[in-house]
Amino acid sequence: MKVSFTPKEYRQLLELVHLGMWAVTGYQGEDTAAAKRYFNFDQKLLELAAEQGCADLVEKNTDGTLQPAPKLAEDERIREIQSEFQNDAFWHEIVARLADRDLAGDQAKRTIETPGVEPPLSTDERLKKIEDRYWKEFEKNDLASLVVLRGGRG
Repeated sequence: MKVSFTPKEYRQLLELVHLGMWAVTGYQGEDTAAAKRYFNFDQKLLELAAEQGCADLVEKNTDGTLQPAPKLAEDERIREIQSEFQNDAFWHEIVARLADRDLAGDQAKRTIETPGVEPPLSTDERLKKIEDRYWKEFEKNDLASLVVLRGGRG
């Protein structure tokens, strides 16, 4: 297969690859199975950067491997995408975890108070309602209303 790119298109491809590798290696580092799976492909694309007119976007490590140069890795657009992703991931994770916690608490309370009686809504419907409450609260007040009770339950 033969594919040709303009320097601008190849830069965009390198941006996508960098963002992908950033997501894969994010918090767990480069020793994970996922990171190893994509490492050779990442290196291949970085190696081709010079002939695609993007040599300034790649630099060589002391061990001979290639990595995105600061011009790519620290680009304002890239940083903004990473920041938005982290922010979105945070909010989705906190809403999901709080809703799961609240649902488990509600189920335990119902079991104790009304043994053998099923709740009227399905678990998914109840979980969605709880999540919606958290989304409304966080969209309105951000973290201002969030209180952490050390050793306690919310």
